[in-house]
Amino acid sequence: MPMRILIALLRLARPAQWVKNIFVFTALIFSGLALEPASVAAALIAFAAFSMASSAIYFLNDYKDMEEDRLHPVKCNRPLASGRLPRAVGPIGALVLATTATLLAGWQLGPVSAGILLTYLAMNAAYSLGLKNLVIIDVLIIAAGFVLRILVGAAAIARLPSTWLILCAVTVSLFLGFTKRRAELNALGDDASRHRRVLAHYSAAFLDQAIAIVTAATVVCYILYTVDDHTVGMVGSRLMLLSVPLVLYGIFRYLYLVYHDRSGGDPTRTVFTDVPMLLTGALWSTLCTIIIIFGKDIRPFFM
Repeated sequence: MPMRILIALLRLARPAQWVKNIFVFTALIFSGLALEPASVAAALIAFAAFSMASSAIYFLNDYKDMEEDRLHPVKCNRPLASGRLPRAVGPIGALVLATTATLLAGWQLGPVSAGILLTYLAMNAAYSLGLKNLVIIDVLIIAAGFVLRILVGAAAIARLPSTWLILCAVTVSLFLGFTKRRAELNALGDDASRHRRVLAHYSAAFLDQAIAIVTAATVVCYILYTVDDHTVGMVGSRLMLLSVPLVLYGIFRYLYLVYHDRSGGDPTRTVFTDVPMLLTGALWSTLCTIIIIFGKDIRPFFM
């Protein structure tokens, strides 16, 4: 296979977007099983299967959006829109990746994980084929995708995270979805609806209110997660409260980037190209891991 075709296929698969699939590891980390090899292996398989599934959706989505992408200043360079790959690569590649992902999940993780993956594929196929043009529904589907990532990781290790943690994931996903739409309105201006039809139904005022609501809900859900009986029993203390300031800073920093730097159109790029966001994420992850795994041992130092 010529190198240029391989590179084009990789661009179509969007491996950079696989970062979103770290939500698969939520149950592993927040159940205290991050040091158990069998659980880590199962979570990694779930991550691989979900990455293939998400790439399958990108293949289908780019095939469906070829004509609109050709009008976009950036998306016109995508492999299908630019003509670097034949049109048929979209549906064929989507089918191959989706089938492989489902078989891998079913074979290695069991029918529950495979069923969750199939639900994700069906939901996002419907999104690509038309639901993405329905106002609010489009963002709800994006949020549901992140929850399914958590659930497939939980099914892989047979541990269900705290209800408050799942609700937090829902509100964070809505936060990212609405800020993404707000950033697109900022960037595209009067031409927004030409590049994404659903943007014709959104206004800056509505999105600002939606963002304010889900921001508050995210903070409340996370704080309640840290003091939930399930969390306190697992950690052995209320030390998870120490992570709240980092979460607050991360949310406010992201809002700053959306409103002042006019970023947020690509959440992955926004988070992983901003040094303060990267440092905050690293500190939060490290602190939570230490508290969850060693919380009972370090508790005496805080009493």
